[in-house]
Order: sequence, then C-alpha cells, then structure tokens
Amino acid sequence: MADPKGFLHHRERELPTNRPVPVRLLDWKYVKDELAKDPEALHRQASRCMDCGIPFCHQGCPLGNLIPEWNDLVWRGHDKEAIDRLHATNNFPEFTGRVCPAPCESSCVLGINQPAVTIKNIEVSIIDAAFEHGFVEPVLSHRQTGRTVAVVGSGPAGLAAAQQLTRAGHTVAVFEKDDRLGGLLTYGIPDFKMEKIHVERRVEQMTAEGTRFRTGVHIGTDISWDELRARYDAVLVATGASIPRDLPAPGRHHKGIHFAMPYLTQANRVSAGDVVENQITAKDKHVIIIGGGDTGSDCLGTALRQGAKSVTTFAIGAKPPTQRDGWSQPWPTHPLLHEVTTSHEEGGTRAFLANTVEFLGDEDHRLLGIRVAKTQVMPDGSRGNAWGTEQVLPADLVLLSMGFLGPETDALVRQVGTEVTPRGTIARDDGFATNVEGLFVAGDAGRGQSLVVWAIAEGRAAAAAIDAYLMGTTELPAPITARTASLRA
Repeated sequence: MADPKGFLHHRERELPTNRPVPVRLLDWKYVKDELAKDPEALHRQASRCMDCGIPFCHQGCPLGNLIPEWNDLVWRGHDKEAIDRLHATNNFPEFTGRVCPAPCESSCVLGINQPAVTIKNIEVSIIDAAFEHGFVEPVLSHRQTGRTVAVVGSGPAGLAAAQQLTRAGHTVAVFEKDDRLGGLLTYGIPDFKMEKIHVERRVEQMTAEGTRFRTGVHIGTDISWDELRARYDAVLVATGASIPRDLPAPGRHHKGIHFAMPYLTQANRVSAGDVVENQITAKDKHVIIIGGGDTGSDCLGTALRQGAKSVTTFAIGAKPPTQRDGWSQPWPTHPLLHEVTTSHEEGGTRAFLANTVEFLGDEDHRLLGIRVAKTQVMPDGSRGNAWGTEQVLPADLVLLSMGFLGPETDALVRQVGTEVTPRGTIARDDGFATNVEGLFVAGDAGRGQSLVVWAIAEGRAAAAAIDAYLMGTTELPAPITARTASLRA
C-alpha cells in the first residue's frame, strides 16, 4: 500500500492551481495551470490513500477503477505500471479525469473525517504522464474473428465499445453524423474544460488499432437502420440523449431564446477554426441561463469569454448545502452539494428558487427581458410562484439548459420497430440488447442523461455483451456496476 501513515502526515487536499481569471477569460485554453504541476504534491496526495480493506471508492466509481492500486504505484513512482492498472478498467482516463464529478471521492473512506484523497487529479496525472512518456500505444488484436460491428455515435460510450470490440478481433466501424468525432466530448464540452487534443489522439490510437471511422453519416437518413443491420453482424446504438427539455412559458417564441447545446456547439466550432454564419453569441448582451447544472456552467464560461454584458444563472430549486449531512446524504453516497465550478469563479450571478414566469419581447418578437418569481413548493410537491416576488430582468439572450429528455428514436421505431421505454429511452435487457435481433444500446441512449464515466462503463459492458452474442463467450471485462445498472435503466 501507499505510505501507511500518509493520511496522518498529510491531512489536507492539494490540487493544481487554476490560471488567473483575467488571463484565462482571454482565451479558450484549459483553465488549469499545466505549467505549475507539482510532482511532490502529487506524491503526497497519493500517499494519503489508505488501501482500505473494503475500498468504497470502487463502489463509487461506475467503472470499478482499481484506485488504491494505482495510488500506490504513483506513490512509488511506477508510472508505467500505474497507467496499466488504470487502463485495465478505463479506456479514457483523460476524459474522466477532467470532466467527471468524481463520485469515487465522495465514497473515499478517508472522507469520513478528513478531506478525501484527490483521486480525480491523480487519475489525470497518470494518463498525462503516460502520453508524455510514450506509454500509450495501439493495442493490436492477435486474431480476426471475421465478425463485423457497427457503432452508431462516437461519444464516450461508442468509442469505449468500439475500442474493446476492435481489440477482441472484430471489424468495427463507427458512424458519426457530425463532421468531427467525439460527440458531446467535442461539441458539447468547451475547450477550457477539456481541450480536443485528448479526443484526437485517442482517435489516432484507435485508428492504428483498426477501428474505422465514418463521419458525416446520419444513420436513419443517409443509411437506414435496416440497411445497417443487413451490412453488419451486430449494431450498437450509442447516440446519446440529445432531445433537450423545453420551457413552454409565455413568450417562448421570441427571438433570442435558444437551447444550450446549439450555442455550445457553435462556440466549439469557432474555437476549432470554423466559420459559423449567424452564430449565437453573448457578445455585448445580457444573458440569462436557465438551469444550474454542468451544461449551464459551460454556457456561463462561454458567455463570459464571448464578452457578455452580464450573465445570470437561474436554478428553480433551493441552494444546496455546502457540506453533506449525516442523515439525508450520508457517506458513501454521492451528495448533492453547492458547487462552485471554474466558470462560477470567473463571474456572473447565480439565483436559486428562481421560476421563469414569462419571456418579454417587442412587437417584432425580439427578446427584451424575462419575468421571474421566487419558487414556492406546494404541499403536494408541485412548484408555483410566491406571491409578490415577481421581478423583470433585462435579457438579450436566454439559454435553456434544463437537461435532456432522451435520444432521437423516430427513425429506429419507424424503420426497425425498436421498443421505447416510458421515459423515452431505448428499451433494452440486462445484456444491453433491444427487442430487435442484433441491435444493442449503451450510454445515454439507453440509460438517459448521465455522466461520461457511466457512458464509458456502459460502452465497455455492452462490448462484452456483443462479443458474447457474436462468439458465444467473451473474455472482455465489463464493469459490474454497469451490468447491474442496466436492469434498472
């Protein structure tokens, strides 16, 4: 194990510093100060891991990452062995190490009475060092099965499944409707949160391993689902949950009200060097973001970098507590706490218990403002407006960031008769199989809106299920949490 007394000698969490706010608002680069990495601090934090008899961090991580093992290897300075243990359960630790909310840290045993081990930072440091030292190389299959698999969607679930299946010896083609690979990782997450080099070099590795990529192909339109099934022995749907939740308040028709994802996608395209005609931009505008989650935070950081006059984020619920209590959110559950992201550090105003009453505009339907009231929770649990609390705020741009309802299923249902759950997700059994022979689903398309770490876990588990379907048995590992969660999805 790591230093047996490390958690006694080093009781505080140490994390990398962020670049100064006035500096990072001038560009779209990663917010962390990559030049200020402290190897000694990383060594101290790894030593705090207690190698618990029952490591609850395993339970907290959907991938079942072998956290105490690679913490010990980092403490000992064994970088190559550390990335090998990390890759044993996680195809893309550079993604999770940057955008995962780290439920593993919430279930860290040390977190019962001390600040938890900095698991997420140690994880991303391992993979960054591995790329720097050339430890990340293509893993070539020693056999070719002659079986073919189509993966629809190149987000984290699709990429994880494709890499696993290629390494198992199958011929895998990944179809992506956009012009770039990565799905949400490329067009939904801003560069200041995760730069796209991390997606690009994984695609290079997977291409060298034999995975084939087809961009600009919309399955269901360019190629029907029936045609795809006829061409391949198995098909995996990993299209994500892309239908946004709308807000049908009076005045919703006014110009200047947009869903968050088109706004972020356009900003990411411009950051990548594309020219976007009639771009939705926050420059010189009063911006209202409705929704207080991660996507809303990404919109905030984007709007500030575009030069917004003001940015206000509305959350319909009450402000969460800053620390977990011992009864409603006990250890080792992942608590709902008040989070201050790097975007929140940069500016803007946050309003809780804010319920949108009406969008205001002129006779030409140009957005002028928004009427909002304090949220009142009724005895039956429904929400209403507290009397006498209404106010009007100026707004030139409103971004709706209230989550997603589910995947696009019209073409699947119409062309192959895929069943859909009452929640709007694609129905599946505990082996990720749909009611259509040879058609499987993983990630948000079957689970509903969730985390990147869950998408990777489901992609790995679905790959094992597809391999078993094609070959009768499988040696591919599958996260236990992902397999059992599919029963509840």
